Amino acid sequence: MAGSAFRRIPWPGPAPYHRGVKKVTARLARLPQPLATRLAALPPRRQELLQDLGLGVAVAAVNVVSLLAYQDKLHPLWLALGLVAAQGLPLIWRRSRPIGVGLVIGAARVAYDKIGFRYAPFPLGPAIAFYTIIDRRGPVWRWIACLLVAAGIAVSEASPGHSQPYDTIFQVTIFLTAAAAGLLSRARRASVQAAESRADRAEAELDRQSTQAAQRERTRIARELHDVVAHHVSLIAVQAEAAGSLLPGRPAEARRSVEIIGDTARQALGELRRLLGVLRRPSEPLETMPSASLGELADVLDQVRGTGLPVDFEIVGTPSPLAPGVDLTAYRIIQEALTNTIRHANADRAAVTLSYEPGYITVRITDSGRRPGRVPPAAGNGGGIPGSPDIPDIPDSGRTRTPGPPLTGAGLGLAGIAERVASCGGSLTVGPTQPDGFAVTARLPSR
Repeated sequence: MAGSAFRRIPWPGPAPYHRGVKKVTARLARLPQPLATRLAALPPRRQELLQDLGLGVAVAAVNVVSLLAYQDKLHPLWLALGLVAAQGLPLIWRRSRPIGVGLVIGAARVAYDKIGFRYAPFPLGPAIAFYTIIDRRGPVWRWIACLLVAAGIAVSEASPGHSQPYDTIFQVTIFLTAAAAGLLSRARRASVQAAESRADRAEAELDRQSTQAAQRERTRIARELHDVVAHHVSLIAVQAEAAGSLLPGRPAEARRSVEIIGDTARQALGELRRLLGVLRRPSEPLETMPSASLGELADVLDQVRGTGLPVDFEIVGTPSPLAPGVDLTAYRIIQEALTNTIRHANADRAAVTLSYEPGYITVRITDSGRRPGRVPPAAGNGGGIPGSPDIPDIPDSGRTRTPGPPLTGAGLGLAGIAERVASCGGSLTVGPTQPDGFAVTARLPSR
């Protein structure tokens, strides 16, 4: 697959080969800009085919032009021109059929040297074919190509008229350079593919994390909505039933219940506006309020006491600052537990205890259980809400009352508390107490 270049002739001035390369390069550089744009818009495989078409035609043309200056010394001329053209034109299919192209070009080169044609052109075609095999094929074909190249160089250099030692060094240097370029191209392509693979994995991981973050945010918003709606609606329902029980015999107390309903509704709207503000588009101004915290616990206790359920509050230890998430979690746990007491426990008293210790806070909410002999609210004066505290006994004014509809839930109260505790890395204990009460105890890290 090799031969000598420009052997046994005096230097004739600038080589026709180099003049041909310069002409082809200049013409390619003068391609119209719209044509280059259209070529860039083609599919990658079509672009590669057009590139190889131009390469094959250019190499074949340069090889033929380089021999025209010596046409009177080449016999038969048509055979010499055909063999040098065959060292370029097959490059059109070099990426799709690298092995076949290499064999055809190598055979044409060796035949040119064995026939004894002189003035062999620069072995650009064989070098490109060898480079393509090294770049595109596996180790087996690469080793076979190396053996065939070595055999081709040996056969060509053993032909008559190839006695100069520098010919062999020249050919070996050319093909070693082609092999190094092929290996470098292969390594660069592998590096690019690895980088793309890493980028794809990173993008997939980012999408997964974004999906999980969105899911966590949806869960958080759903939990907040449940706490806000369940607590305030339970208080509103209790006060509405109480107002109905107090009319018309005790209008002043009924008016107070109605005022509490209005205040509770406004508080619920404020919290909902704060919570739903995060769902607005960034271009819209947010109407937000500070996040709830234990500093506002007195309002919750007053609301619960306003329903007729006495609540004892105790702080054990020295209060210490809490992380915002822990502060909100402790507040919501107390709010949800007291709401459950109003709705389900039918208790006559509740207690809230905050115990501070180094690195932790323990929140405990208990109720005393059903008062002996107490009439269930749905059938007595308690407003028809199962588990809500009794309104103090009111003398019957002779009117008939229809009990209100029971206030039921979806069973998400304790589940929401458990999710909040888990999100902070704390522990939760729930269960009945003696004789007939219930307790919710959550131990949370302060940071």
